[in-house]
Amino acid sequence: MAAMNRAKPILSSLRLANSLRSARFPKNSSLNPQMTTIQFSHLAPFSKQLHASISLSIHQNLLFSSQPNSIVEIVLDSEWSKELEHELSSTNPTLTHETVVYILKKLDKDPKKASNFFNWVTNTNGFKPSSAIYSLALRIFANRESMRQFWATITKMEELGFEIDEVTYLTILGVLRNSKMATDVAAWTQLYKKMGKENEMGDLVKKVVQVVTRSDWGSEVERELGQMRISLSDNFILRVLRELKGFPLKALRFFKWVSGCLGYEHNSVTYNAITRVLCRDDSIDEFWSMVKEMKGFGHDMDIDTYIKISRKFQKNKMLKDAVELYELMMDGPYKPSVQECSVLLRTISMNADMNLVFRVVKKHESAGNSLMKTDYDGIHRSLTSVGRFEEAEKIVEEMKVAGYEPDNITYSQLVFGLCKARRLEEAIKVLELMESKGCVPDLKTWTILIKGHFAANEVEKALMCFAKMMEKNCNADADLLDVLVNGFLTQNRIDGANKLVVEMVNKARLRPWQATYKNLIQKLLDERKFEEAMNLLCLMKKHNYPAFPEPFVKYISRFGTVEDAGDFLKALSVKEYPSVSAYLHVFESFFKEGRHSEANDLLFKCPHHIRKHVAVCSLFGSAKSSNAASAAA
Repeated sequence: MAAMNRAKPILSSLRLANSLRSARFPKNSSLNPQMTTIQFSHLAPFSKQLHASISLSIHQNLLFSSQPNSIVEIVLDSEWSKELEHELSSTNPTLTHETVVYILKKLDKDPKKASNFFNWVTNTNGFKPSSAIYSLALRIFANRESMRQFWATITKMEELGFEIDEVTYLTILGVLRNSKMATDVAAWTQLYKKMGKENEMGDLVKKVVQVVTRSDWGSEVERELGQMRISLSDNFILRVLRELKGFPLKALRFFKWVSGCLGYEHNSVTYNAITRVLCRDDSIDEFWSMVKEMKGFGHDMDIDTYIKISRKFQKNKMLKDAVELYELMMDGPYKPSVQECSVLLRTISMNADMNLVFRVVKKHESAGNSLMKTDYDGIHRSLTSVGRFEEAEKIVEEMKVAGYEPDNITYSQLVFGLCKARRLEEAIKVLELMESKGCVPDLKTWTILIKGHFAANEVEKALMCFAKMMEKNCNADADLLDVLVNGFLTQNRIDGANKLVVEMVNKARLRPWQATYKNLIQKLLDERKFEEAMNLLCLMKKHNYPAFPEPFVKYISRFGTVEDAGDFLKALSVKEYPSVSAYLHVFESFFKEGRHSEANDLLFKCPHHIRKHVAVCSLFGSAKSSNAASAAA
C-alpha cells in the first residue's frame, strides 16, 4: 500500500490517471498466429538431430579422460603432504610436457598447491620444464601469497638461460599493478629489461629472424643460417618462433629446416609453439596440417596452447576452426574445462550459428557433462536477439528437460527480442504469461519492456507499461528512471522529464544517476529553463553528487543576470561560501562574453574575502588594463 500511495501522485503528475483507469491489457484475447511460437507451450518433440545435440544426461559426471588422469586426480583431490609426494612417486609416472601444463592449469587458482607440485615435479621427479612451462608457472605464482615462489622461479629461469617473453611480462605486470604491489612492479620491470640486455642468445635470435624475414625462403637463406653454427634447443626455437609470429609461413619453413637440415627432433614443446604461430586465417591450412603431424608423432596440444588458440579463433571470427579444435581436444586426454565450453558457446551463440552450437553441445555431452543454466541463457539470448523465436523456444523446452525452469532472465531475453523486432503486443503478453506461470516479472523485465516501447517511439504505451508496473507494487530504480527520462527527451518533452524526476525524488525517495541529472540539466539550460535546472542542481547536492557548474556558467555568461549568478554560486557552496575558483570561473566567463558591467556588479555583491583575493584583484586589474588599451586604440 505504501508503494501504491507513492505511485499515485507520480502517475497523476504525468496526466495518466484517467487513461490508466480505462487502459487494461487484454486478459482473454488470443495471440496472433506469430505469438504461438513464443509462448513456451508444450511443443512436439525436437528433431532427432537437435535432440541428440542438446538432450544431456544430468547424472553423469566424468571429470577426466583416461591417460594421464590417475596423477591428475591424485593431485587435485588431496592436500599436499609428504604422503602425497610418496604416493605420486610410487605411481612412477612418466610426466610429459602436456601433462604438467594440464595439471598446472587445473591448479591456477591454488598457487600454493601449484607451487608444491611444480617443486616436486622439477626437483624430485626429474622433469625438465621448458621455458613455456616456466612462463605458465610465473603467471600462477604472481600474487601476494606466492611471491617468494615467483622470484625463486625467476632465479631458476635465469640459471637455465630462459628469457621472459613480452606477453608473459605484460600479463604479470598488469596483475601486479592491479594488486598495487608497487615494489614488485618496479623489480619485475627492471628484471625484464636486464634479462633482455644480458641474454646472449637474444642476439643470435635477432640475426636468425633478420635472415629469415628479409627475403623469400630459398637456398640463400638456408646457406646463411647454416653458417651461423646455431646450437639448437627448445628454448632457442621457441624464441625464434615467437619473433616470427607475424610471418607464419616463414616460421613454418624455419621449423621444418631445423629438423630437415640440422636433424633436430621436434617435441611437444616445439610443436605447440609452431601451432600458436600458424593459427591465423592466412595459414590455417598449414595449422591443421601441423596438428595432424604432431598427433601422428604422438604429441598432443597442451591445454594452455589450446586456450590461447581458441580465444584467437573466437576473436578473429574463425568459429568453425574453433569448434573443430574443441572437438579434437575433447577426443584427447587433455579436455577443455566446462568453463572453456561455456566461453566458446557464448561466442558462437552471439553469431547465431546454431549448427556450430549443436556440435559443441554434442561433444560436451559425449564426455558426460551437462549444460549449465548460463549456457542455455547464452544460446537463448543470441536466438531471441536476432528474432529466431521458434528455435529459442525449443532451447527453453530442452532447458526444462534438463531441470531448469524459465526465470526472469529467460523471459527478459524474450521480451528484449520481441521489442527489438517491434512485436510489442507480444512482448506485453509475455509478462502476463510469466504471472500465469508463477514467475513474477522483476524490475529488469519491466525496464526492458518499457525501454523497448520508447525505442519503437511508442511513448504513451511505454508510460502505460510504467504505470502498470507501479500498480504491481514494483518500484522504479535509477536505471528505469534514466530510461524514462531519455524516452521523454527523445520526444523533446523536457518538461515531462523534469517533472518525472522531481516527483520520483520527492515522492518515491529515488536517487537518480548522476548522468541522468547532468543530461536533464543540460537540456533544460538549452531551453533557457534556468530555474528548473537550478532545482535539479540542488537535488544533486542533496544526493552528495559533485557540482556540475560548466553548463550553468556558460548559460549565465550569455543569458543570465547578476542575480542568477549569485543564486548559482550560493547553490554550489557546501559551506557558507563557494570557493574562490568558482567565483573566478563566473567572472572570467562574463569577461569572455564582453559583459564587464555584470562582472563588476557581481564583484560588488561578493563577500569581502572574495573581493580582496589576489587572484580576483589581478583578474579585474587585467580587465581594466585591457579596456583602457581598447579605448586608447
